Amino acid sequence: MEALRFEYFEIVLAILSFWYIRRLRFDDGLPWNWPLVGMMPWILSKVNRVHDMCTKILNQEGGTFLLKGPWFTNMDMLFTVDPANVRYVLNDGYANFHKGHEFKEIFDVLGDGIVNAEFELWKIQRKHSQFLFSLPQFRKFLMRISTEKVEIGLMTVLDHVSQRGQVVDMQDLFQRLTFDTTCMFVTGYDPGCLDVKLHEVPFSKAMDQTEEVIFTRHLMPQTLWKLMRWLNVGSEKKMSQAKKIIDDELYTYIKRKREEVSSRGGKLDDGAEGNGADLLTLYITEEDKSLGLENNDEFMKDIVLNHILAGRDTTSSALTWFLWLVITHPQVESKIRAELKAVTPPNEAEKRKFFSDEELGQLPYLHGAISEALRLYPPVPFQHKEPIKADVLPTGHRVHPKLRVMFSLYAMGRMATVWGEDCLEFKPERWISRDGSIKHVPAYKFTTFSAGPRACLGKKVAYTQMKAVAAALIYNYNFKMVEGHKVIPNLSMILLMTHGLKVTITDRWS
Repeated sequence: MEALRFEYFEIVLAILSFWYIRRLRFDDGLPWNWPLVGMMPWILSKVNRVHDMCTKILNQEGGTFLLKGPWFTNMDMLFTVDPANVRYVLNDGYANFHKGHEFKEIFDVLGDGIVNAEFELWKIQRKHSQFLFSLPQFRKFLMRISTEKVEIGLMTVLDHVSQRGQVVDMQDLFQRLTFDTTCMFVTGYDPGCLDVKLHEVPFSKAMDQTEEVIFTRHLMPQTLWKLMRWLNVGSEKKMSQAKKIIDDELYTYIKRKREEVSSRGGKLDDGAEGNGADLLTLYITEEDKSLGLENNDEFMKDIVLNHILAGRDTTSSALTWFLWLVITHPQVESKIRAELKAVTPPNEAEKRKFFSDEELGQLPYLHGAISEALRLYPPVPFQHKEPIKADVLPTGHRVHPKLRVMFSLYAMGRMATVWGEDCLEFKPERWISRDGSIKHVPAYKFTTFSAGPRACLGKKVAYTQMKAVAAALIYNYNFKMVEGHKVIPNLSMILLMTHGLKVTITDRWS
């Protein structure tokens, strides 16, 4: 009798397994909400195609969908790409939505910096950052190091590989470039990632590892990764080791910078007026003056790390996807080159050139092409908020504390209801108005730089960097994809390419 019962159990289990596996073979159906485990089996089975599956489901469900997590884990998520919901959560109803306590725990490596900060602590940091970003010393410094690093760093490497006919991974070069430039404009120090030897820098590798672990934490019940952290095993051991490397490096920068500023009597360097100054110098020289920002080395470290993380991989991701789209759309490349030629003085034509800040401001088509790449491949593909108290979104969906409201920016850029029937096409023209100027698109529709009170402060900085790099590369080089190279989005908190962007390069003017 017992054997018979066991056989019945096996038969039932086999039928259920066959039925579930059969469901997984078809992408048309919605995730099945299982007892106890919720939709987690579906999530795990589709994790390698998470962005495209989110796009498909949100299209089927009219732009909003509730994803049920395992019982008792607080992993339920309401995915939405409806602009009305985005506007409400990030702007109109902003006071009732925050990142939540769990967000700060997942991103604990960032401490009390601006990414994690909420309420008054966030207001103080944002006000201070806004002030420092507006200083002419910082803007001069940013433009100078961006130009120097492209000319002396990036193009030296490109010349090296092109002369030898070597294949190069442009994603890797962009990551090295933006890590160096971001560290330089934040701290004033060059970690030296970008050179012809392409050697490994422990500080940069540690940053990569923290991002990998942060993404892994999003896929685990909180109790599990916290237990791993307590035991110091697996990915959490990797996080602990990476955090120590990052802390040691940043504390060294801060100590050195305090000594430099102190040796000048707490004032800016005499050359700062002409050459500009980095953010860390400005923070230290301004910290006792206004805005009530109480600084110690730990808090300063958090601030510096947040700025580095915010500017490092987001810009390299955007440049990588932009370059791939331009390479695969030769008509766009031709139009960008025509625009660049139009702003080039006759005495500078037909030879290597770097574009000035003024010239970069006269390139609406290039601006549109970069914006279009950001629409289709947003560097941060997901954002989330949690309501402080129960609320109702404009679409009628009810939300409550502990329910994450998730924005899939990748899916949002592929919604015909948001961008029109040509939403899957790479069309820089959609960003240009009839008079040839850059068209304004509401932030709740194009949310790459967030929206509302927490909209990205570094938007202008990012566009300046991206346009400077893009203009120099497209004007001075030809790029060709390596035959058979597959471009696939990776699984990380930053949207990069799984296999990089492998190309060969030739100099246009040699």
